[in-house]
Amino acid sequence: MIDIHTHILPNIDDGSRSIEETFNLIKEAQNAGFDAIVLTSHYMEGYYETDQKEREVWINAICQNLDAKNINIDLYSGNEIYMTENIIKLLEEGKASTINDTSYVLFEMPLNAEPLNLYDIIYRMQQNKIVPILAHPERYSFIQKEPELVYDLIQRGVLMQANYGSIIGQYGKNAQMIIRKFLESNMIHFLGTDVHRQNTIYPKIPQILTELKKIVGEQKLEELTTINPKLVLNNKKIEISEPQQISLSFKEKVIMFFKK
Repeated sequence: MIDIHTHILPNIDDGSRSIEETFNLIKEAQNAGFDAIVLTSHYMEGYYETDQKEREVWINAICQNLDAKNINIDLYSGNEIYMTENIIKLLEEGKASTINDTSYVLFEMPLNAEPLNLYDIIYRMQQNKIVPILAHPERYSFIQKEPELVYDLIQRGVLMQANYGSIIGQYGKNAQMIIRKFLESNMIHFLGTDVHRQNTIYPKIPQILTELKKIVGEQKLEELTTINPKLVLNNKKIEISEPQQISLSFKEKVIMFFKK
């Protein structure tokens, strides 16, 4: 499996707080069944601004020490970029990164308010031959209320990466309910841990995989965990299954209101 969304590099964002924690997280990933990790530290203008060159230094140093620690896992560079009108400029200047220097970019939005310029920024990325991957769509409150937005974004060429933890309620009941609907409707293309701390999500991966197999089956699960992430790392096109539109019933909307 390939973990396409992590915060493992030390002291760069709100993820790992030390090199020791970084190696502990990588060990946890290996024990959970991952053989590759994409290191997608936050890039947020004015807040998290460690550039690509400095992150590459960290990655190279960590890789050199993996063999000595008997950790057999591949590491790849990337970012989770907080949505901005400057996203193309940040990529061109080597500040923020695509995934493994490919055409694929992982980006996130504000959790509680739909950006007014969302479609403009997506169009701008695509005009520059960037394939946008939206991080954890199930976690945004405005998407939880209007999940049809994800269908619309997919139709416009945006791919979706869900968090493993959402399926067991790590981000609340609303995210748990919506992620199940997205999975059942072919609206998720990758799974990632979004790990920030040790002893959190990686030890739960076996339990989560069991639950996911019940929802999507073993073949689809391999697509989400291994096949599609590998295509991204190799800068290959992903042929997605046709998504199905979903909407919340009145009862489901009431349940979500009381489970905030």
